[in-house]
Amino acid sequence: MDYLFYLFIVLIFIAVTLLAEAVLIWWNTTRGPEAQRIARRIRLMSAGAHKGDDQPLLLKQRLLAEAPALAKALLQVPRVHQLDRLLEQSGLPWTVGRFFALSALAFVVGVVVGRILSPALLFQLVVGAAVASLPFFYVLRKRQQRLEKFEEQLPEALDLIGRALRAGHAFPSALKMVGDEMSDPIANEFRIAFDEVNYGISMQAALTNLAVRVPSMDLRYFVIAVLIQRETGGNLSEILNNISTIIRDRLKLLGKIRVLSAEGRLSAWILGLLPFATGFIIYLINPAFIGVLWTDAIGQRFIAGAAMMMLVGFVWMRKIIRIHV
Repeated sequence: MDYLFYLFIVLIFIAVTLLAEAVLIWWNTTRGPEAQRIARRIRLMSAGAHKGDDQPLLLKQRLLAEAPALAKALLQVPRVHQLDRLLEQSGLPWTVGRFFALSALAFVVGVVVGRILSPALLFQLVVGAAVASLPFFYVLRKRQQRLEKFEEQLPEALDLIGRALRAGHAFPSALKMVGDEMSDPIANEFRIAFDEVNYGISMQAALTNLAVRVPSMDLRYFVIAVLIQRETGGNLSEILNNISTIIRDRLKLLGKIRVLSAEGRLSAWILGLLPFATGFIIYLINPAFIGVLWTDAIGQRFIAGAAMMMLVGFVWMRKIIRIHV
């Protein structure tokens, strides 16, 4: 009887161990870091893939949400793929479904905050819409930061590719060297381009996908130069060195312009935030005094007119201080 009891304990221990091992294997293959890395690489490649004849079927599809039903519903939303590409360009691990969920949650929070501040429905909706737009502006900001960092890294990457070509390496190997030796975001993008070539995509399609994923004019110069050189021939390393020099000179000039226009940008921020800060302070001091603006019909018209004039002023100041090089 004792032997049967000990045998039963051993069998339970083996069963629990095997179950834990199975759960661990399932987690690593579906939700683990390696699985997430592979899934993200596939999503990035599919976000920049074209519908060419030489594209593998795997790269043509990209899930817009984790739930299949929600992903199917999002396909009916106009321009949803442009939003999906915007999320990928920002470098955030968000799907379109998660983005809409965050926006909806922010809208509800904004409406609740607006209801606390005022009983007017229009004011609540305006506050809710303003808060709901915060995830979108956050994505735009992250995208801009990622593109700026990419452009700063691009001259060094071109120099690395040029040195690799002069040393006798093939062009795909040079792309792999950029992915292995440099940091993100440029390393990740060049690594994806190298993986696409390994998956059977032509070099022209892989470089075109790279230019689509990263909307940088400097990168397009690099892609065009490589594609022309592959058709007509020439010293690619020298061409890349010239492009690298031009990009460095442009970034240096852009830095000088940013310094000279810093005062204008600061003035724009002050003028833009001053009405909101003043209104908030007046509301804290005397809520009934400023509450007439959104409770009275004439006050609501004043708010609408002031909002339109401020919008025009924002656009005008942005055109003045935003100098393209």
